[in-house]
Amino acid sequence: MLASLKTKFLDAFGHAFEVPDEVSPERYRSLRRIMTWLMVAVSVMPLLLLTGINHAQYMSTLAREMENPLYALVRKSQASLELFLGERASTVSLIAHAYNFDELTAGTTLTRVFMALKSEFKGFVDMGLVDDKGRQVAYVGPYELLNADYAKQPWLHETQVKGRYISDVFLGLRGIPHMVIAVQRMEENGRTWTLRVTIDTAQLEELVASVGLMQDTDAFLCDGRGVLQTNSRFYGKTLENLPIPLPPRSLETTVRHIVDADGTRLVAAYTTLSGTDLTLMAVKPATDLLRPWTSLRSELLIVLCGGIAVIVIVSHLLMKHLVGRLEASDERRVAAFAQMEHNQKLSSIGRLAAGVAHEVNNPLAVINEKAGLAQDLLSMDGDFPHKQKLISLLQSIESTVERARSITHRLLGFSRRMEAHQQELSLGEIVEETIGFMERGAKNRGVSITTEGFDAAPRIVSDRGQLQQVFLNLMGNALDAVADGGAIAVRCAATDTGGVKVQVSDNGKGMSEEVRKHIFEPFYSTKKDKGTGLGMFITYGIVRRLGGSIDVESEEGRGTTFTITLPHMPPQSAGGEA
Repeated sequence: MLASLKTKFLDAFGHAFEVPDEVSPERYRSLRRIMTWLMVAVSVMPLLLLTGINHAQYMSTLAREMENPLYALVRKSQASLELFLGERASTVSLIAHAYNFDELTAGTTLTRVFMALKSEFKGFVDMGLVDDKGRQVAYVGPYELLNADYAKQPWLHETQVKGRYISDVFLGLRGIPHMVIAVQRMEENGRTWTLRVTIDTAQLEELVASVGLMQDTDAFLCDGRGVLQTNSRFYGKTLENLPIPLPPRSLETTVRHIVDADGTRLVAAYTTLSGTDLTLMAVKPATDLLRPWTSLRSELLIVLCGGIAVIVIVSHLLMKHLVGRLEASDERRVAAFAQMEHNQKLSSIGRLAAGVAHEVNNPLAVINEKAGLAQDLLSMDGDFPHKQKLISLLQSIESTVERARSITHRLLGFSRRMEAHQQELSLGEIVEETIGFMERGAKNRGVSITTEGFDAAPRIVSDRGQLQQVFLNLMGNALDAVADGGAIAVRCAATDTGGVKVQVSDNGKGMSEEVRKHIFEPFYSTKKDKGTGLGMFITYGIVRRLGGSIDVESEEGRGTTFTITLPHMPPQSAGGEA
């Protein structure tokens, strides 16, 4: 509606009236933008914050859920490996303390013991007895290692220090990867010797593989220097250096995120086997762990973006509606102020008219009295030349005075009707009075104004002054719309409810459908600089306050008809409104 709002309009006296800034179109557009963005921000920020919190919680939960299989894998493998090595170390220790040096070196005792041991436990390769000089004095196994010198072997020194030692995997004198379990025994006579057995590393690999490795998961053993103790699916063979960073030693199962030499992010679970320097590790690419989140992320983004789009659209439409209502309310407020000013001007005109009428009536009364006295004097005298002419001139003065009296009478009636009050009235009288105000302008243009049906119309209770303003506006617009020589017809008829229906028709230029839709809006005018755009708006408001309705039918080039329906008795609230 504000698209047609004028920045200035003329009041009843033609003075410019400034439209306040608060009803300017740009102000409402700016207000609508600000309120829309504020509502979007208030709605979207909690959504984004909640999304961020949920994302962090989901990623944390997802990481835990994805790390748990690796953790369980290492824990299971750790238990199997520690049980495997612990059983064999305990068995070797039991044998070393069950037999003395002489018994193990005599005859086939060592062979018999080894065969019994091998029948009960898998993984033993050979067994040897090493004296305190480091020479292997007894041996059972597939290699030619009798009298082998182990004096300089690291495992022997570790055994001598610790009493029982489980070595890393090494090549040694055999030239193939193996590991040693050695137990040192000191007899009562002070003699010390070492019983050693060799463990096949294939048993370790079988234990690691038996826990059920997934295709994208690798598990292996390495020592404290980062040397592989078993074959790795991704990182090399036994006794090769591990190409990924070795995590710090930990007796508890720990999960860490590391990066390999190629920059691939890995998730590693590891633990150090009790009683050894061996670290068990299970490794999986982090991308595999995050694959469920990656597949879900696009769906969440679509939902999030869709939600934000809905919020923006709803906020825009809601703010457009609310600001539109605010805009319409401000328009009505400005129009109400304009109507109040318009009514005030009419009241001023009424008071002015009353003053003029009183001031004019006094000299008119003197003129009428003198003219009557002159006629009486002339009638008392006899005949004389030009007597009849003087009498006719005096009679003309009297008729002119009477005409002036009728004009001042209408002015006085108009001024008295500026104050709003209800009374029983005849619409015919109001229409005739209104036509009287417009009669001279209509005659000058050759426009005929006819009335019909007012004699049979019922009397109603309404506000005389406000109805006169309504008919002034309607008939004034009709007079402006018709061409010279046009016609205006005012018809009246009773309604079924005891009210009246009045039609004001003209054969003027008519209105387009677009103009007809906006005819009752404030500040909407087709007269450009000649009109304020408030006449029909005020007319519509008066009719509605009086409990009636107003409709318009028009066709371009064929004229316009306004139809006013008024009740017999207006609403109670209409009595005090001007």
